[in-house]
Amino acid sequence: MNTVELRQYVIEPTLKSLNMYSAAAVRLLMGTAAQESQCDPFCRRREKGLGIYQISSEQHRAIWDQYLAFRPDLASAVRGLASQHQFLKDPDQELVTNLAYSTAIAWIIYLRSEHQLPEEHDRSGLCDFWRHHFSHHGDQTAQHLDMACW
Repeated sequence: MNTVELRQYVIEPTLKSLNMYSAAAVRLLMGTAAQESQCDPFCRRREKGLGIYQISSEQHRAIWDQYLAFRPDLASAVRGLASQHQFLKDPDQELVTNLAYSTAIAWIIYLRSEHQLPEEHDRSGLCDFWRHHFSHHGDQTAQHLDMACW
């Protein structure tokens, strides 16, 4: 996937629609997509991950049950990004086929940590933020976010 288009047409508009845009958030999500799937929305590199951010079904449910359930305005904004019928039939499929929805869920994985996001130019801090709040447990090979698309 073209990373310029991913940034311009998916990540930035999604964060803006959630009223959570920042340059640091964009860089973090770009690095996350690069690390988790090499920016391939149909990546099946990991056994349990889905889509461009390789979010597991368990992570997806936890976001809805343990975070969004208590934030109705944010839940409504995220639900508005999902397709009408597919979300009701198979919500996890949205992580594969709906880049805006998947981006929102990925951002909320970070958001629920309630830690301060590092500055936009703090690559080491952004890498650590990914490693502590997003990376899959047991992924010993991923020491730093792929910075090629930053």
